[in-house]
This record gives sequence, C-alpha cells and structure tokens, in this order.
Amino acid sequence: MTTAVVGASVTHRRYVPYSHAHYAGNLVDGAYSLGLFGDVATELCIRTDGDEGLFASYSDVQFVAPVRAGDCIEVTASLVRVGSRSREMEFSVTVTTRATCGGPESAAEVLEPALVATTARGVVVVPATS
Repeated sequence: MTTAVVGASVTHRRYVPYSHAHYAGNLVDGAYSLGLFGDVATELCIRTDGDEGLFASYSDVQFVAPVRAGDCIEVTASLVRVGSRSREMEFSVTVTTRATCGGPESAAEVLEPALVATTARGVVVVPATS
C-alpha cells in the first residue's frame, strides 16, 4: 500500500572525495549529481511505496554552480506529483561547505547560505498496488 504524498522528501549528506575530481580546479562532473539524484529517489520510493522504483526520465536539469572535490553537499528529492504508478520529484544538490584557498591545505569554510549547484525534475515509476 502506498503512502506516497506530495511533499515527502529525503536528504542525503556526503563529502565529495578528491578521487571524483576530473577537471581543473578540482571540478566534479555533472553526472556525479545525477547519480546522487538516483540514490535519493530510490530511498524516497522505498519509504513511500515499499519498492526501489525505476527512473523513467529527467527533465529541466540545471547545472547552476560547480561541485568541487572537498565539498560537503546535501542532495534532496521531494515528491511533487503522485500518479497511479508514477512519482514526479524535484531534486537539488546544495554545497554546504567548501575547501578554501590560501590557508592550510585542509582549511574549509561553511557556506552561508548554502550554494545551489544542481537542480532537476524527474519521474520514477513503481509497481502497481494490488
């Protein structure tokens, strides 16, 4: 039985390791964010439908600021529409802390406010309920 309701959300927090940097300036590719969107969508489907669900599509993907190795990020999925088998979600990646330059190698700062890096909408499908 589904408990999927508009407004339900899941947030994951993680540190972005330097092994994920692919470009100058320790930049991480945009596919990294999309993969994390799949993770939060999976947990949200498990919590609301008791099933991992299956991603059907992304729409309106926006890369609005860089994600860099050394960042701490929050990845959120929020349910915005519930169909009989489809679940439309909004996603965001926000950078909450970032390594700083000019000080010790391990120096970092809290970003206030957090920096929105990536946003998207997506549709996930779940099995029909009996």
